[in-house]
Amino acid sequence: MEYLVGVVVVAMLVGVPAIVLWRVVRGRRDLGTSPAERATFETLHTASLAAPPLRAGLTAEGALKASRHLRELLGSPALAITDGERLLVYDGAGEHHAREAFEHAAATLRDGRTQVLAIECELLECPIRHAVVVPLTTDDRVVGSLAAYGPHASAGLVRAAQEVAGWVDSQLELAELDRSRTMLMEAEVRALRAQISPHFIYNSLTTIASFVRTDPERARELLLEFADFTRYSFRRHGEFTTLAEELRSIDRYLILERARFGDQLQVTLRIAPEVLPVAVPFLCLQPLVENAVRHGLESKDGIGRITIIAEDAGAECRISVEDDGLGMAPERLRRVLAGSEGNGVGLANVDERLRQVYGDEYGLVVETEKDAGTKVNIRLPKYHPGVSVH
Repeated sequence: MEYLVGVVVVAMLVGVPAIVLWRVVRGRRDLGTSPAERATFETLHTASLAAPPLRAGLTAEGALKASRHLRELLGSPALAITDGERLLVYDGAGEHHAREAFEHAAATLRDGRTQVLAIECELLECPIRHAVVVPLTTDDRVVGSLAAYGPHASAGLVRAAQEVAGWVDSQLELAELDRSRTMLMEAEVRALRAQISPHFIYNSLTTIASFVRTDPERARELLLEFADFTRYSFRRHGEFTTLAEELRSIDRYLILERARFGDQLQVTLRIAPEVLPVAVPFLCLQPLVENAVRHGLESKDGIGRITIIAEDAGAECRISVEDDGLGMAPERLRRVLAGSEGNGVGLANVDERLRQVYGDEYGLVVETEKDAGTKVNIRLPKYHPGVSVH
């Protein structure tokens, strides 16, 4: 009966009202309040010891550190934890069953249901005769399993294993939330730094200043374009915008750059009207165009050309930004996309944000070679869960 209080406390931790615990403790008054209070405290303390390793996610190291405490919560002779691909830890008696533990979890990993198994063992002294295997889930996905091993598979052990697994799920959800929050904050900081280049600001203001005396009206127009561009770039609301808004900001950017380069910068845009309303990550294109101008064309002799294409491709929108500038060697491109070389303005930032939002299959595809220009390709789903313009 000692593990019963532990089960109720764990249930409370995952959302069961505190009155349940009060009723159980009250029902045990014939045993004295002090032992019941000590049992409650010990259960809470054990759960608190298991929590920190699990907050790092479902890893072998975290499972190993948490397993002893989880086994104490269950009061079982042995416990096993797997992820979706392997056994992470087997803790307790009957270690010779560890080699079979992942096989025991196979059905639960496949269909997400609790399994009660009979375990065959030739060793008479081995206490492992049954296993209760329950799924571990995050975001309604089965990510692993927890198995309680013992001489019997009572209804109490099944319930205890399910409650402990539910508590583990809550820790894994918190770990996922922490990881997502950290990645988002890091991406936002990098995005903020990539939003607008001091190099561009200096050149734009210098260009505007050069027109103040010779063509005041032109200077005024450029100043308004610069104000609209910076206002868009430094906005603070919304992770997403429409492709139309993103292209409008790029047009302002190119107006300012054409004022500086004159006829040496030629731009071609081919945009399918059907894709203009598509929601895209904020500032996912402007850094690519800036990279084409600054590192592709700025040091090139003669005329430089940039071509921006956005096409309707069924369920996807396909975008490319191409320049005929200096290009780069493939090994340097790998360093730029890995974020280890800062000369590629925004490339690594955009690539990472696209992968975070849509998945790895939607990262940048870059075609480049030294002295052969650069073409950056983007595929975006027209509709994706969680992606919308507010």
